[in-house]
Amino acid sequence: MSKQFKEYLEKTNFSKNTIDSYVFAVDQYFIQYEDINKKNLKQYKTWLIENYKPKTVNLRLRAINCYLEFLSKGSLKLPFIKIQQKTYLENVISEADYNYLKNCLKKDDLDWYMVVRFLAATGARVSELIQIKVEHVQLGYIDIYSKGGKLRRIYIPVKLKKEALIWLKSRNQETGFIFLNKYGNRITTRGISGQLKKFALKYDINPNVVYPHSFRHRFAKNFLAKCNDIAFLADLMGHESIETTRIYLRKTSTEQQELVDNLIDW
Repeated sequence: MSKQFKEYLEKTNFSKNTIDSYVFAVDQYFIQYEDINKKNLKQYKTWLIENYKPKTVNLRLRAINCYLEFLSKGSLKLPFIKIQQKTYLENVISEADYNYLKNCLKKDDLDWYMVVRFLAATGARVSELIQIKVEHVQLGYIDIYSKGGKLRRIYIPVKLKKEALIWLKSRNQETGFIFLNKYGNRITTRGISGQLKKFALKYDINPNVVYPHSFRHRFAKNFLAKCNDIAFLADLMGHESIETTRIYLRKTSTEQQELVDNLIDW
């Protein structure tokens, strides 16, 4: 049944990461329970709450609910648990650290400099980043079809486009994926995450803020600082709801601390 479910997800245009995650959750359920029924589903939800963080719980519930839709048993869907939103953003690379990392990489490793530049200047998810080809750079954008067949256009700003074309010319590359590993194959998302951690340690930057999604956060923060159009940002980020984008109106914990230190003198 999991094979049929996987085929169903693939036809619905879910990303590979989402498909793997959903299939894992369903397999996890059936390790513990033989049948799909209300009692077992409630017990599974309780088990998730006792063993995982709220965000992971909701991810697994979303997977199970999708599976119930696949089985035409939508009436058994489980409600998500409420996640207490923090009043600040966590583990977002600062503008200073971003510029420092960018400058170090520009001197030491131009290929990885471009990885960081593309992440921070486009707001792309790392799974989207590795889909970018020379042809997309030449166009100035890449169209990504997400779950449910929704189209999202990721723009490549003109300054980045010019810089990238010079970089690609220096590599004599006229076509194909632009982010490659040492063997000339398209790099993996895990490969990018692991290498970024190494660079963080090399340049003495907190590794907790140097990971692919951190640069997506940086993109959103910088965008709102220059253009206070949260609806436009939601479209650029590919968020289903503008409420998801509102988190970027909040300051990071470091920014909050700095403001408190400067403001409060009584």
